[in-house]
Amino acid sequence: MADPKGFLTVPRELPERRPVDVRIRSWSEVYEDFGRNRLERQASRCMDCGVPFCHQGCPLGNLIPEWNDLVYRKDWHEAIERLHATNNFPEFTGRLCPAPCESACVLGINQDPVTIKRVEVEIIDRAFAEGWVRPQPPAVKTGKRVAVVGSGPAGLAAAQQLTRAGHDVRVYERADRVGGLLRYGIPEFKMEKRHLERRVAQMRAEGTVFRTSVNVGVDVTAGELREGHDAVVLAGGATAWRDLPVPGRELGGVHQAMEYLPPANRVQEGDFAESPISAAGKHVVVIGGGDTGADCVGTAIRQGAASVTQLEIMPRPPQARPDAQPWPTYPMLFKVESAHEELAGLGGDRVYAVSTTEFLGDADGNVRALRLIEVGGPQTGFAPVEGSEREIPAELVTLAMGFLGPERAGLLEELGVELDARGNVVRDRDYRTSVDGVFAAGDMGRGQSLIVWAIAEGRAAAHGVDAFLTGETALPYPIPPTARPMV
Repeated sequence: MADPKGFLTVPRELPERRPVDVRIRSWSEVYEDFGRNRLERQASRCMDCGVPFCHQGCPLGNLIPEWNDLVYRKDWHEAIERLHATNNFPEFTGRLCPAPCESACVLGINQDPVTIKRVEVEIIDRAFAEGWVRPQPPAVKTGKRVAVVGSGPAGLAAAQQLTRAGHDVRVYERADRVGGLLRYGIPEFKMEKRHLERRVAQMRAEGTVFRTSVNVGVDVTAGELREGHDAVVLAGGATAWRDLPVPGRELGGVHQAMEYLPPANRVQEGDFAESPISAAGKHVVVIGGGDTGADCVGTAIRQGAASVTQLEIMPRPPQARPDAQPWPTYPMLFKVESAHEELAGLGGDRVYAVSTTEFLGDADGNVRALRLIEVGGPQTGFAPVEGSEREIPAELVTLAMGFLGPERAGLLEELGVELDARGNVVRDRDYRTSVDGVFAAGDMGRGQSLIVWAIAEGRAAAHGVDAFLTGETALPYPIPPTARPMV
């Protein structure tokens, strides 16, 4: 193990976030640098447990005790080798994953868990800085052609694995740049796009071909896609968003989160001088208390909103792990993300256990306020609390209430793949759909989920595709049997 007494002598420590009044003036990532010596001390807290439950918590099966020990021993080069053995993109997960591995950390039973995410991201950032991350083109080509539809984390993981296995891989992306939600959904202050760009450059050097601005099912038919490839991987995500059908929904200024966030990211790409949907000088209401809602909050603050309020229909989560969510499960706790710190600094509010009943408009057909009412918890069916209705100002509203599954029109209808009761694509244990030669990975098959699950499923689907094309495969299958999709 790293240090037999590390978990007793070293307290948990994370890098500082830059001061709120400083960081909201830019779109750079919010964290200060974390010294290498401090990071190595954090790695020393890992106990190298006989049964490392962090493995159970991580869908990728990351070798967490191994690379913690290597960092503590200052063998950073070997640490990135062990990290890349299970995770194609630790620079993404280290910044964006909610870290179910830390919730499952054995130390977390009665102390603060190991800072697994921070160790992970520091390993990969140093590896890039030192030039240790290089293209890994295949030694032998198979002559087989694979189409990957979607360039989010699931599609990228599947494409990189299949390219390295020797197949000719084309990734189709309907947006004008590669990355899916990593590109246009995640704000720059959570992950600067340079991290995405350098990984895509590595994949191109390995032989993966990216075709952007191609909407498969429209620009390319399903028949043409299958005719031109030996296998197809569907990795388009769960992009059908949940709407809020209440009076006034048609008013100007009411937008889905994924209508609001991409233009803000395009400003950072240099496409616009200013977002066409801007919060500048407006009273902003974000409906939805999850990560996407927090992204909308941070974006609105940087755009110069007059006020920001975040609404959530669920009750406020507890500060500590509830009895109904015991270790090592992932608990639903009250979290204060960087955007929430900024919200508090602006004098904004996070309002729980409320439901929007109506949007109110002005004479020009734009939203000016919304009417909400307090509700009971899910055990009551979110029953309204009599006499609690009120109005709050709202000149820009973003709906960040999650997604309902993949878009069915177009590609999925043309392919004729079987869907489950929730509208997701049905896969078997090898990620094959009901259509021969067509596989599905990520949110398109499992529904809205975590980035770490997307990467894990992309890797697992690549395993299935390689076996389908060649009869056998040396690619790893990272997901344990109990978590695999079932027919």
